[in-house]
Amino acid sequence: MAVIAADGFHEECGVFAIYTKNKEVASRCYYGLFALQHRGQEACGIASSNHKKIEFYKSQGLVTEVFDEDILAKLTGSCGIGHVRYSNSDGNADINIQPIVAHYLQGDVALAMNGSLTNTGKLRNWLAQSGSVFQTTTDAELVCNLLARYGHGSLDVSISQAMADLQGSYALVAMNQDTIYAARDPYGNRPLCIGKLPEGYCVASETCALDTIGATFIRDVRPGETLTIDADGIHSRDLANPPQPAHCAFEYVYFARPDSTIDGINVNLSRRRMGAILAREIKDDLDVDVVIPVPDSGTSAAIGFAEESGIEFTPGILKNRYTGRTFIAPTQEMREQLVKLKLNPIREELEGRRIAVVDDSIVRGTTSKRLVALLKERGAKEVHFLVTCPPVVNPCYYGIDTAERDRLIAAKMDLEGMREYIGADSLHFLSSKGLLEALGGEPRFCDACIGGAYHLGIPAEGE
Repeated sequence: MAVIAADGFHEECGVFAIYTKNKEVASRCYYGLFALQHRGQEACGIASSNHKKIEFYKSQGLVTEVFDEDILAKLTGSCGIGHVRYSNSDGNADINIQPIVAHYLQGDVALAMNGSLTNTGKLRNWLAQSGSVFQTTTDAELVCNLLARYGHGSLDVSISQAMADLQGSYALVAMNQDTIYAARDPYGNRPLCIGKLPEGYCVASETCALDTIGATFIRDVRPGETLTIDADGIHSRDLANPPQPAHCAFEYVYFARPDSTIDGINVNLSRRRMGAILAREIKDDLDVDVVIPVPDSGTSAAIGFAEESGIEFTPGILKNRYTGRTFIAPTQEMREQLVKLKLNPIREELEGRRIAVVDDSIVRGTTSKRLVALLKERGAKEVHFLVTCPPVVNPCYYGIDTAERDRLIAAKMDLEGMREYIGADSLHFLSSKGLLEALGGEPRFCDACIGGAYHLGIPAEGE
């Protein structure tokens, strides 16, 4: 089986944690992770505590593939954390699957993390010289080693001390025998929110996970905040002087589910605004018969574009939702058919018509090129490609798998070069100003992959 990477962004993972008195942590974790499956489709895991010992199960595969009723029945207790992941530079080996479970001075600890540190190499060398050993290549295990190093006090204090050493982007959840912990980096780059259950609380990467398990959204975890959740409720520890927030703009462009609300902004509505603003920016420069989205992340934006422009909207492309993570592709010819496997244009909606196709982003450009060719093959008279974010010209170091800069099409070509490469009749990108306007107009977002301002730092050479 060959894992085929799509031409686009990949979110590395999603996290979920729960404390409840009704002992249903495993099933709640299962459904919470199922709601977060879009954030990572390579592997997943759940750990739970019965107040004496932390039990866990993790494996490569989707949530529905990895867990069954027998496995979940063995994960008992009132505390649980879970993780879904997309493998990036640290590989997809089984040993790298989270949660990481370890034993240190204060007992058992389990930890799961979303994001990426920018000082990993420096911290690993420092810890190794101090006697730490590593079995994985994950940042999560590095954090566990820091917790052990600062393990003479309670776990929340250890987490706060470890956070002083961490640079980069992260949202993490952890637990010991009877308590849940959560923390978000000082810039709030990765999302993390809190939900209330009838008999407990939960923490998740997105609010859609809270909705799925019947939890009521309370608030987002503040940048730099550490939470402790136990039988007495929620206890909070804030960073004294957190910096200006730098929330990830691409959570709204692409990663998050449309039904999630992150840091006060609904993802679906923000995408609708992106489409509408792009329509205003293009104005009269586009003469087409119909607007179609690239499903699913382009759908909300395409609706917004159609509403603002007054151009007819139609789905136009059917997405095969059962392609899975892997498939057999023994020949180059079959690999070239990947777009047809995932996306199937409806000829009757396209034939003889001038098409505006709305997508969230262009990274390498290969999938866009194949899609344009496929739309024309299915009868489209013209294909105009509309992108609801500015050109991606820089790699991301904060937990998102993007290409190196020399493989980013916008870093190598101007607008006309990109248009010619993908074969579109015209190519339009939302402006940086338009993206900020769609997100509320406040400068509290990280757009390093667009503008190059790496507020959270960059890895040292060779890391």
